[in-house]
Amino acid sequence: MATTTVTRAVTTRSARGARPRGTGTPPATKRWWRTALGIVFTAVMLFPVYWMVNVSLTRDQDMRKSPPNLIPIDGTLHGYTTVLGQQLPFLGTSLVVGLGTVVLTLALSAPAAYSLAKLNPRGGGAMSFVLLIAQMIPAIIMAMGFYTIYVQLGILDTVWGLVLADFTIAVPFGVLIFTAFMRGIPDELLNAARIDGASTWRTFTAVVMPVSRNSVVTVSLFSFLWAWSDFLFANTLDGGGDAKPITLGIYAYIGNNNQEWNSIMATAVVASIPAAVLLVLAQRYVAAGVTAGAVKD
Repeated sequence: MATTTVTRAVTTRSARGARPRGTGTPPATKRWWRTALGIVFTAVMLFPVYWMVNVSLTRDQDMRKSPPNLIPIDGTLHGYTTVLGQQLPFLGTSLVVGLGTVVLTLALSAPAAYSLAKLNPRGGGAMSFVLLIAQMIPAIIMAMGFYTIYVQLGILDTVWGLVLADFTIAVPFGVLIFTAFMRGIPDELLNAARIDGASTWRTFTAVVMPVSRNSVVTVSLFSFLWAWSDFLFANTLDGGGDAKPITLGIYAYIGNNNQEWNSIMATAVVASIPAAVLLVLAQRYVAAGVTAGAVKD
């Protein structure tokens, strides 16, 4: 009798825990097309990168070959030697501009976001709306305004003038990202710091910023990439200066009667390496920083 009861109980539990037929994980034979589709889409998206590398290794006499070589047959490193000989100062300028933009963006956007998120300043809603509108202004309009101001201030064709211009593009984005993240910080954490005697600034620097690591990495990365890849501000505000960024260095190889595609693509490959490395290293922080505040507990 006892054995029959145990058997019935086990059968009942098995029936309750069993999955309905057809709702389990599909067999591997039914998922191959998803993998194949993912590979195709990835190949299509990465093909321009591959072609850039291919052209950078192609000889000048093979550039106009029809059909073109899909692989760099009889490849050459002439473009890369040209980069190392001519483009390193431009890379250094872009690095200075990028890092300067990151520092200024963090220094202004993080405190501003903390104020909007936790201090409830008067007119905070209007300020957030202004920041959204600022991101909609075309860069060419801002460049024209900067040009007039820079001529009067005497900072045209300077590295720091370019840093200031790129910084104005990155700040609205930085404030919005920081605000979304800091609103999710528990008020109890900030109240505990105040009870311990911490001032508003001390609470911001010692409590808020350390827990905002993901948003700091996100804002820093996007600010650097914007400054690194900027061409419009560079061409408008630093086109005649000696310290030009790498985007203008690439542009120097393009002329009316001469296009050095080997050197152009080699420079593009070298200029893409820092951005690619930063994206790979910071991808998990960026994913957490961008989605911060999107879901409420």
